[in-house]
Amino acid sequence: MSKVAIIGAGMGGLVAALILAARGAEVSVFEAAATPGGKLREVQVGGEAIDAGPTVFTLRPVFEAIFAKAGARLTDHITLSPLDCLAHHAWEDGGRLDLFSDVARNADAIGAFAGAKAAQGYQKFAARAQKIFDILDSNFMQVPQPGLTGLVARAGPGLWGISPFATLWGELGKYFQEPRLRQLFARYATYCGSSPFYAPATLMLIAHAEQQGVHRIEGGMYRLAQALEGLARTHGARFHYGARVAEIIVRGGKAAGIKLAGGEEIAADAVIANAELAALSAGLLGAAAQAAVKGMMRHAKPSFSAVTWCATAHIAGGAPAHHNVVFSADYPAEFAALGQGRLPPDPTVYVCAPGGTKLFMLVNAAAGSDPRPDEVQQCLTTSLGKLERCGMKLEIGAISQTGPKEFGQLFPGSAGALYGRALMGWRDSFARPGAESLLPGLYLAGGSVHPGPGLPMAAISGRIAAGRCLAGLSRRAVMPGGMLMPSAMMEPTPSP
Repeated sequence: MSKVAIIGAGMGGLVAALILAARGAEVSVFEAAATPGGKLREVQVGGEAIDAGPTVFTLRPVFEAIFAKAGARLTDHITLSPLDCLAHHAWEDGGRLDLFSDVARNADAIGAFAGAKAAQGYQKFAARAQKIFDILDSNFMQVPQPGLTGLVARAGPGLWGISPFATLWGELGKYFQEPRLRQLFARYATYCGSSPFYAPATLMLIAHAEQQGVHRIEGGMYRLAQALEGLARTHGARFHYGARVAEIIVRGGKAAGIKLAGGEEIAADAVIANAELAALSAGLLGAAAQAAVKGMMRHAKPSFSAVTWCATAHIAGGAPAHHNVVFSADYPAEFAALGQGRLPPDPTVYVCAPGGTKLFMLVNAAAGSDPRPDEVQQCLTTSLGKLERCGMKLEIGAISQTGPKEFGQLFPGSAGALYGRALMGWRDSFARPGAESLLPGLYLAGGSVHPGPGLPMAAISGRIAAGRCLAGLSRRAVMPGGMLMPSAMMEPTPSP
């Protein structure tokens, strides 16, 4: 039985562990934290367990396919409820706009908000978003090794119809003359921790991903991490928490295991690093791992970080939506401040209100920054004031705060960047490495590698890493004469 060591129990590591264990590998996962999930985490505040990471569950078929690979059904392990309102959007000038999973319903809402021309522009935008999604889903996002040349070959002439070299902000101007609508749909760039003024227009595909359905998970998003870990355990995977990996061991020119911070060495036939790519590049997992990703961080600029607050609160002014956004009055100024490493004086504020007294708030911040306590307090005061002026008055009880410095400590090597590499232009979409490193037997997973950040993308990265690992283990099972030795790890066509 082949042994696989996985570094990190984040989304990519959990998915890789599940798939490999279900295929018969002896899987051991080593996680420095005390619990699984990585950025998909929850914190205890005022006696409540509150999601403190991703709050949006989209692309349900991605997770259904992953659970199916382990002979299970997603809905047997978590309970999903579709959200009628995808998000409530508000501006301090009095503008309010709810969006839904139905294009026609959105067109009606946008027409009431900004007129018939805006509704027509939205319908054209929605069709374009679907076209981008359809082209890039199978031709790029699901492909093990990314690259512009391969994408051109796979997508053909249709690729040029999605404006792959335009910026999101620039392309949105073709559909939305109303500045608030342009601002709303430009927010998709921040899903990747990037500025809409630099990020590629292809991020419009996120709109179509949300049109396919946004769900809430009963009990909180963290139940997904627990479900993946539990199912992996039933297939024999072992999880070790409080186990920081200090080095990837190399023997015979191949990854041969890991060394823990305490000095213990664990042998393995393959290693999957579900860690920040920046951590490997900085040598935090040893010189061999550093050499294995040489050049993969070239010209990379870190994505945004955030200041987040998990709180218990009484919410006056009516029940909020599950997802709420109150926008800055000056979007260019907000991103200019972030580019200068400062907290914006007028931030866009995101609030997740899953029910009861639980509350999660987020504003974007610069990676590597360390705002003073008084600056963070002022940001919180400003954010609460914006929310109140938009009809959501919060009476805060207990509260827990996390900023770029704390995120940097939680995820070593990241400097607090939550989304890996920032998308500063079309080239950055192709700059993330695939699952195979330069070191045989070492595979990469997580939001900082292809296909990128976000729960579905990180899950896909774990599935791809597991597939490449299976293929590598199968190749190692070949006898000198060219005959294949029987192996429980082999499959006719390794799944990407």
